[in-house]
Amino acid sequence: MRPERVSRWFVTVSALFFVGFHAAMAVAAPRRVVVTLGLYGFVLHVLFGKAYALVPSYFDRDLAWDRGPAVQFPLSALGTTGLALAPLGSPWLRPIGTALWAGGVAVFLGTMGWTIRDNPTGAATGTGGPNAHREPVDRTANVAVPIALGYLTLAAGGALATTAGFESMLPQQLSHLLAAGTAALFVFGVGFRLFPRFLVAEAPQPIVAVVVGAGAVGPALLAFGLFDRRLLLIGGVIETIAVVGFTLSYLVLFLRSERRRVGFYAVLVAVVAGVVGIGLGLTIAVTGRSPALVSAHYRAMLAGFLGLTVVGAAFQFYPPAVGVWPYANNRTALVTIGLLGGGIGIQLLGLIGRFGWIISVGTAAGALGALLYTYLLLAAFARRWQ
Repeated sequence: MRPERVSRWFVTVSALFFVGFHAAMAVAAPRRVVVTLGLYGFVLHVLFGKAYALVPSYFDRDLAWDRGPAVQFPLSALGTTGLALAPLGSPWLRPIGTALWAGGVAVFLGTMGWTIRDNPTGAATGTGGPNAHREPVDRTANVAVPIALGYLTLAAGGALATTAGFESMLPQQLSHLLAAGTAALFVFGVGFRLFPRFLVAEAPQPIVAVVVGAGAVGPALLAFGLFDRRLLLIGGVIETIAVVGFTLSYLVLFLRSERRRVGFYAVLVAVVAGVVGIGLGLTIAVTGRSPALVSAHYRAMLAGFLGLTVVGAAFQFYPPAVGVWPYANNRTALVTIGLLGGGIGIQLLGLIGRFGWIISVGTAAGALGALLYTYLLLAAFARRWQ
């Protein structure tokens, strides 16, 4: 079975998790349920699926094991479901969910690792022809991928060790390793390869190196210094450099480009949310934790920065206008982006200003946006199924 086809399986199930993620926020589900659905369910499933499709060509290699994606898919989907339900259900859901999820990660790491085994830093980029001038940026961007895989390895090992009773990592530490260490680094690395081509513009090469370097170091300090104010602040500053640098790079690309496709606006909102979210994180590091600030921070980063970046890239890979169902078009996509971006903005306003009813409005808008996103994605896939 072709990896490209299985990649769509990952993207499809990720959209369902996306709906669950926003629904969980709307009903005020426990934070662990919300984070699992959003991070493990939505973001990481897209990451797995698109990594199988993109990383081999970015490293000028062929996928080492074509069946790897199909083997991983049920393990990741079922494992994530078990982990999401664990806080609400039987105690056995957590160890089983962790084992299944870690098994899926092992398949992914083994397949990716063997694929790039003789080109681990991505020095060979597969870049040529009319894009030959992009090779320096591509080579720098590729470095992010093996580091992201390293963070994923650390998180999976930590999850297994904790489940086995060693208490090696707290859930918050695992979340930072996966969100900042794996997902954000993939956004930086793959983003610096995708977005310049999508926008037909040039990324500033010095900023690319700074973003990848800071993005490689920051997550470790955040995760392992989470309860050390000094390390947390240092890690927060370094991660801020990465997120702000990526934001500036994308803004430069956007302003230099004459293209204005609908997905680009989602990423534009995403990078703004990322700057807001990282600012909230720095505030937590300086002033201490408060439930409202913590909730605002993870929602801005997970639903805003990572979530809307995924939505924007998905709209580029699977254009809404090709959908065969009614109202599958760019206008509906813009409404979707508005609901998702506006929803997270309203939630942040409610959390920081302590206006409970406003939070409900924001979560309702986000849930509707997630439903529309899923509809548009399935409408685009329906054309392929015809």
